[in-house]
Amino acid sequence: MADYASFWDIPGMKAGVVTGDTAWALLEFAKAKGFAIPAFNCTTTSSCNAVLEAGRALNRPVMIQFSEGGAAFFAGKSLPNDKKQAAILGAVLGAHYVRNVAPAYGIPVFVHSDHCAKKLLPWFDGMLEADEAFFKAHGEPLFSSHMLDLSEEPHDQNIACCEQYFRRMAPMNLILEMEIGITGGVEDGVDNSGVSADKLYSTSDDVWRVHQALSPISPKFTIAAAFGNVHGVYKPGNVRLQPELLDQFQKFLEAKVGGKNPFFFVFHGGSGSEKKDIDNAVSYGVVKMNVDTDTQWAYWEGILNFYKAK
Repeated sequence: MADYASFWDIPGMKAGVVTGDTAWALLEFAKAKGFAIPAFNCTTTSSCNAVLEAGRALNRPVMIQFSEGGAAFFAGKSLPNDKKQAAILGAVLGAHYVRNVAPAYGIPVFVHSDHCAKKLLPWFDGMLEADEAFFKAHGEPLFSSHMLDLSEEPHDQNIACCEQYFRRMAPMNLILEMEIGITGGVEDGVDNSGVSADKLYSTSDDVWRVHQALSPISPKFTIAAAFGNVHGVYKPGNVRLQPELLDQFQKFLEAKVGGKNPFFFVFHGGSGSEKKDIDNAVSYGVVKMNVDTDTQWAYWEGILNFYKAK
């Protein structure tokens, strides 16, 4: 069994929100030790607390992430969001909340923003402005990392936009997560449930182009490459994951730059996945695994059981 707890030996490691070199070193540690850090979508202080409590119980690092819709809900459903102002407010409030309570739970925590599509870029801009203000005051960004999901756009536009934003993020030592290829299903108003099957699988050339564009800026980026991932939970057999594609991508890059598993991959649509697919994906360099639907069901089940017991 891997000595997960030795992450405390990483220079700069602390209880609370981690950023920059320390956060990246933790992802490097995860890849070296063969595990992925779970990233949970949160919409309330209570869901944040549940993630922190679980991390404390297991003495494991966790990620708390906010989607645009989840962030708007965090701020309050009655607030206007026509210019993404509620989503910006909710994400910033959520990040500050986690920064204040996470040290009490005694574990390192990433604060992340999830799935920013092209139409949501004003939300991304607002969060970066908060990062820049926090960085000016404290020498580190408010968030640990952000995700750009421009997978609906042509690859050239997707990569170019990520490159542009990454140049803005790099001086703050922020980690960028980007998506190449499409994750199926529906999440946060983006409906990919009807896309053709071939779009659910990235190629070696796709991820190589990402590496070429982003690596000269900073090494601190992860790729949500598509290997059949689908948001939501489905009956066994309905989702055809092919984590071996990630191995192909790694070997492709190894031949060009050397090293073992040089890519840092993210597993989207983790809820309901088969253990063997999770294990294989992690062995091929997945360092972050997203969980949303599973925790929603757990939340609903807890509420239902409470009222049944009344």
